[in-house]
Amino acid sequence: MAADSSQAPTVPADSTVADAVEQRMVERGKRKVAGLRLRRNLLYFWEKRWFFIAMLVGAVMLNLPLPEGLTQQGMAVLTMSVVAIILFVTEPVPLPTVALLIIVAEVFLLGLDSTQVAKSLMTDSVLFIMGSLMLAVAVVKQKLDKRIAFFIVRLTGTKTSRICFGISLVSGLLASFIGEHTVAAMMLPVGITLITLTSDDPKKVRNLAAVLLFSISYGCSVAGIGTPSGGARNAIMVGYWKEFFYDPTNPETYKFLIDYLKWMIFAYPMFLLQLPFVTMILLFTFKPEYNNLSRAVVKLREQLEREGPMKRSDWVAIIVFFLILLSWILISDQYGMGTIAILGAAAFLVIGLVRWQDVNNGVNWGVVLLYAAAISMGLQMKDTGAAKWVAESFLALLAPLGADSGIGLWAAVSVLTTGVTNMMSNGAAVAVLGPIVLKMAVVAQESPIVIGFITAISSAFAYLTVVGTPACTIVYASGYLKTTDFLTVGWKMAVASTIIMLVAAAIYWPLLGV
Repeated sequence: MAADSSQAPTVPADSTVADAVEQRMVERGKRKVAGLRLRRNLLYFWEKRWFFIAMLVGAVMLNLPLPEGLTQQGMAVLTMSVVAIILFVTEPVPLPTVALLIIVAEVFLLGLDSTQVAKSLMTDSVLFIMGSLMLAVAVVKQKLDKRIAFFIVRLTGTKTSRICFGISLVSGLLASFIGEHTVAAMMLPVGITLITLTSDDPKKVRNLAAVLLFSISYGCSVAGIGTPSGGARNAIMVGYWKEFFYDPTNPETYKFLIDYLKWMIFAYPMFLLQLPFVTMILLFTFKPEYNNLSRAVVKLREQLEREGPMKRSDWVAIIVFFLILLSWILISDQYGMGTIAILGAAAFLVIGLVRWQDVNNGVNWGVVLLYAAAISMGLQMKDTGAAKWVAESFLALLAPLGADSGIGLWAAVSVLTTGVTNMMSNGAAVAVLGPIVLKMAVVAQESPIVIGFITAISSAFAYLTVVGTPACTIVYASGYLKTTDFLTVGWKMAVASTIIMLVAAAIYWPLLGV
């Protein structure tokens, strides 16, 4: 019998249930995907919240009524500075991104020609910073850490207190010429070698580790003020003095051409004065478990004997760097410190002491861009009058306290700089504050050289936080230190350094004719 083709096939009940279950599973999957997408978006906005907050602050500031005495362009560059500071401190985006935003803002908000902005980015100060970073890579490439450790011990003996002073001294002498972050990275293995050769158990050398590692970081920090090549902040201030006050047609302004040797005469004695205080404060705060490291020294000597004597390339590197240093001192006023730094980096490459791949990988080019943009913004603060307006406003706040001139103003500038530099890099702190404090000096009829030195030197007092300076970050990365250790000893260092600087400003610097 033939089947009736017009009759629809019967669908089993369990098939309907399966379709319904499948539909519910699809809908549940869609909701889950939507939920994940929402969470990802919320997480993104949470991670970038400070970026959006900074942009909101900038938008509000640009739409505020203009304060008396401030132009529209001045308000724009002041807004850029505030937004940049928020981004520097919170880091919701990579810091080189802030540099790119500054460059774009100078074109769109200030109406500057892009070629003009590009020219403002590449100054001698920026060349100097770039060349110094390249030289640092070449120096670290020689791997002299164990030999430096043994040299320190031979110089000081095996007593812990003397070794700590020796570490601070050697770290400082090196950092004053090639930058604290480089020396801290180079000296960290020295400290760890002495610690681990004393005991394999970190708990048994807790205080000893603190003293040795802080001797490195604080030795580098106090020495970074010694020469223009000791830190980007110094080169930035040298550039500001020249840009703001030097006039080739006016011989009286030649005093604002601060060359390598003149900076050393002003600042190097301060570094040497601070060194004994570094050791005393550290030994008072952290009492080492071992008063003598003779056992570690014996092991270190054995390791060096296995490695053999220094190679010819090591001696060549030392000679080349000495010639660069000599050139900075003798001819930097004629050719520029940046030109000599670049020439030195080229010499290391030509001789073959370092490969370009090493330089390319070792130099943080984003840092170079960041300083270039910050300096460019600082110049715009001066040109638009924003720096003068902020300086006058700050002095008005200090006047009721009697701190609008003399040592009161010096102390106020130092405290302001110290606070800012413990929240962001010292170079960025000087780049932002430099134009303001120099204009403040003019308004208060104080010496711009004195105020400039106080600002640059106080930016080295980043003792209180792990992120205050690269040297602190590097020694913290060893794993032997806690964040609270920096606060415990840092405030003592900040007080001692500030007092020494103010005494130098009041007694020593006037003898130099400022």
